[in-house]
Amino acid sequence: GVCGCCGALRPRYKRLVDNIFPEDPEDGLVKTNMEKLTFYALSAPEKLDRIGAYLSERLIRDVGRHRYGYVCIAMEALDQLLMACHCQSINLFVESFLKMVAKLLESEKPNLQILGTNSFVKFANIEEDTPSYHRSYDFFVSRFSEMCHSSHDDLEIKTKIRMSGIKGLQGVVRKTVNDELQANIWDPQHMDKIVPSLLFNLQHVEEAESRSPSPLQAPEKEKENPAELAERCLRELLGRAAFGNIKNAIKPVLIHLDNHSLWEPKVFAIRCFKIIMYSIQPQHSHLVIQQLLSHLDANSRSAATVRAGIVEVLSEAAVIAATGSVGPTVLEMFNTLLRQLRLSIDYALTGSYDGAVSLGSKIIKEHEERMFQEAVIKTIGSFASTLPTYQRSEVILFIMSKVPLPSLHHPVETGRTGCVHPLLPLLQFLAPLIPVSTGFQCSNMMSALPSNFLDRLLSTALMEDAEIRLFVLEILVSFIDRHGNRHKFSTISTLSDISVLKLKVDKCSRQDTVFMKKHSQQLYRHIYLSCKEETNIQKHYEALYSLLALISIELANEEVVVDLIRLVLAVQDVAQVNEENLPAYNRCALYALGAAYLNLISQLTTVPAFCQHIHEVIETRKKEAPYMLPEDVFVERPRLSQNLDGVVIEFLFRQSKISEVLGGSGYNSDRLCLPYIPQLTDEDRLSKRKSIGETISLQVEVESRNSPEKEEVRVFVTLLVMLLVDSVAVEEQERERRRQVVEKFQKAPFEEIAAHCGARASLLQSKLNQIFEITIRPPPSPSGTITAAYGQPQNHSIPVYEMKFPDLCVY
Repeated sequence: GVCGCCGALRPRYKRLVDNIFPEDPEDGLVKTNMEKLTFYALSAPEKLDRIGAYLSERLIRDVGRHRYGYVCIAMEALDQLLMACHCQSINLFVESFLKMVAKLLESEKPNLQILGTNSFVKFANIEEDTPSYHRSYDFFVSRFSEMCHSSHDDLEIKTKIRMSGIKGLQGVVRKTVNDELQANIWDPQHMDKIVPSLLFNLQHVEEAESRSPSPLQAPEKEKENPAELAERCLRELLGRAAFGNIKNAIKPVLIHLDNHSLWEPKVFAIRCFKIIMYSIQPQHSHLVIQQLLSHLDANSRSAATVRAGIVEVLSEAAVIAATGSVGPTVLEMFNTLLRQLRLSIDYALTGSYDGAVSLGSKIIKEHEERMFQEAVIKTIGSFASTLPTYQRSEVILFIMSKVPLPSLHHPVETGRTGCVHPLLPLLQFLAPLIPVSTGFQCSNMMSALPSNFLDRLLSTALMEDAEIRLFVLEILVSFIDRHGNRHKFSTISTLSDISVLKLKVDKCSRQDTVFMKKHSQQLYRHIYLSCKEETNIQKHYEALYSLLALISIELANEEVVVDLIRLVLAVQDVAQVNEENLPAYNRCALYALGAAYLNLISQLTTVPAFCQHIHEVIETRKKEAPYMLPEDVFVERPRLSQNLDGVVIEFLFRQSKISEVLGGSGYNSDRLCLPYIPQLTDEDRLSKRKSIGETISLQVEVESRNSPEKEEVRVFVTLLVMLLVDSVAVEEQERERRRQVVEKFQKAPFEEIAAHCGARASLLQSKLNQIFEITIRPPPSPSGTITAAYGQPQNHSIPVYEMKFPDLCVY
C-alpha cells in the first residue's frame, strides 16, 4: 500500500509501464517511454511476465471504466513487446496477452472486438522460439466463429465484424496447424465451428453482389468482401490438411450443405468442392471422393433432387481428381453410382422409398428420378473419359458385369399403376456404356472387347426392344471407331467419290486379325439378325451402316471383306425373298443399306470391275427404282414402293458377278460364291433340338390317335425323341461340370487347389507305376516259380529262344 501511494517506491517495470500512457489518451502511446520499456524487457527477460500481468491489470480496469483510449494504447504496447521479445519467458507473457485479447473479444463493443482480433492476428504471425505445452485456443475458435455469423443492424459494422472473425480463425489455423504441441485444430469439435463459419460467409456472396455499389465505392467494397477472405482462409486451411485430417475437414461441409438445403440449386455446392479439390494435395483427392460416395449412400432415401445435386458435385470433383490421383476409388465410385442407379429405378417403379405402392405425386417423382438417372449416367461418362485406356477397359467390364440380363422366363416388372416397364433396368444400365465407350481408343481390340464382355453385350443385341438394340449398336460403333471416322457415316448415302469424307484408314494389325478370326462370325450373325427386325427405324439402319463401314476400315483384311460382302448380299436376299413378312419400309431400307455399303467397300477395295458393277446397279436404280437407294428411303418422308415382289435382276447386286470380278483380283472367289448362313450358337442348337422333339412328339401323338396300327412307328420316334432329349441333358450336364471346375479354380483357396492337384498327381503316378510294372515285368517261366530269399516267390526268366511254344503257333 505504501508503494502504491509513493510512486518512487514502486517497482521499475510498473513505473516504465505507467510512463507509456499519456495524460490525454488522444495523444497516443509515448514512444520514447515505450522504447525504454522495450529495452528493459529485453535486458531483464525475467520481468516480462510481470510486465504482461500489470498491463493486463490496467487494460481490464480501463475496459471496466470505459476508457477505451487507454485500452488501445495498452494493446499497442503489447503488440510491440510481442514483436520485440522472443526469449524463453515469453510463454508467461503470452498468457497475459491472450487473457487481454479474450477480454476485448468478450466486449459488446464492435471496435474492441476488432481491436482484439487485430492483435491476435499479429500474434499469430509471430514464430515463437519456445514451444507451449498448455496453451488452449478453444475460446478463440468459438468467439471468432460467432463473429463470423454476426447479424449487426449496421451493414458496414456487420461486415467488419465478420471479416474480423474470419481473420481470427485464419490466425488460429496458422498458429496451431503445424505445431504438434498445440491443441489439435483438426478435431471435430473445432472443425464443426471453423468450416461452417467460412461457408456461411461464402454462401452470402450473392447477397453482397446483389446490392450493386456505385462505381466509386466498388473498389473499397471489393477489399472488404468477407466472401473472398473466407475463400482464402478455406483454401489455406485445406492446403495445410494432412492425410488423416481430410475427413474431419470435409464432413462439416457435407453437413452444412444438408442443413441449409444447398444441394438442390447445386451452384454453391459445386463451387465449394471446386475450392476443396483445387486446394488439397493431389494425392488426397480420393479421400474427398470417398466422402462424397459415402454421403450419397447415406442419402439414398432422400429426394431425387438432393441425390442429383450430390452426383453432379461428385462429377465435378471426380474430373478434377482424375488429373491427380484417384487411387483405389475408381471401381468403388462406379459401383456406388450403379447401385444408386438401380435404387432409383426401383423407386421409379414402386413410387416409394420403402417399396410400398404410393399413388401420390407420380408424375413429379418419376420426373425427378429420371433427372437423377441422367445425372448418374453423365457422371459415369465424364469421369470415365478422363481415365487412361487400361482403367477404362476395367470400368467397361465392370459396368457390363452389373447389367441385369433378363432371361426368357424373367417376370415382367410393373410400375405403380400397372404400367409395364420390362426392360427399364437394362436400358438404364446400358446407357452409361455409351459415354464411357465414346472416344475409347485401344490399339488391341482383344483387350477392348474381350470375350466375356462381347458375349454379354451381344446377348442383348437381339432383344425385341428397339431402344436396347440401338444402344448395343451404338456401343459397338464407339468401341470399333478408333480414328474418329464415326461421324462421317452418320448419313447413309451412295457417294460417287468417298475421298471427300477424308477417312483415316490404317492397315489391320495382327491383333485385330486374331480378334476377327475369333469373333467375326458372332458379329456377322448379330448384324444379319438385327437387319431382319421389323421394329427397326432409320436410326437402327444408320447404326448398322456405321458398324459395317467401321469394321471395313478398322478391322478388315481380304477375308473380312469377302465375308462382309456375303453378309450384305444375304441381307439383300432377305429383302427380296421376304420370308419374315417385313413391311415395305424395312425392305426398301435393306436394299438401300446394301447399296450404300457396297458402294463404300467397292471404292475401298479399288477393284475397277467391282466398282463398275456397283455403279451400274446404282445408276439403274436411280432411273427406275429410286426407292431402293438411301437418298429416297432415309429421309423425313421416304418415297417407297408397295410392289417389291417383282424386282428385276438389273436392280440387284449379283453374287456371281461380284465373285467373278473380285476373284480376278486375288480375292477368294470360292468363298464369295457361298451364300452367307448365320452361325448357330449353343442356345440356338438347344432351342432347336427341344423344338424338334416337341414337334415330333406332337405329330406322333396325333398319328397314334388316328392310326393305332402305327404303334411301331410311334415307339421308334419316341426313342428318337428320348435320344435327343438325353443328348441335350448330357450337354447341359457337361456344361455345368465345366462351369463348376472353372468356378472352383477361380474362388477356392490355394491350399485346397494344391491338395486336389496333389491327390490327382499321386493317383496318376500310381496308375503309371502299375502300367510300367505290367509292361516291364519279364514273362513267366514255363517251369513255374522258385522260392527266393525270405520265402517270397520269384519269377524265373528264361531266354525267348529257349521257350517252348505250342505247335499251332505260326510265325
